[in-house]
Amino acid sequence: MKKPEAEQGIRYLCTKWAREIGLNAKQYETASFSQFWTWLRLNHPEYLDFGTSTSVAYDVEMWFEQEMNQSSYQ
Repeated sequence: MKKPEAEQGIRYLCTKWAREIGLNAKQYETASFSQFWTWLRLNHPEYLDFGTSTSVAYDVEMWFEQEMNQSSYQ
């Protein structure tokens, strides 16, 4: 999978996961990346197979933090 495809899917999955665990948008700031990472690896590992100049975990965490409004990357 190419990185832009993975990014689009992972960003969508961030909010899907948050809804599945019962978080609403106001609670996104409390979301746990480690819990999301575990869920993603178990349920959608295909999104973790992309090339990057950093690391897959770094990119996924950056996208997660942006989607959950936790980011210093914004």
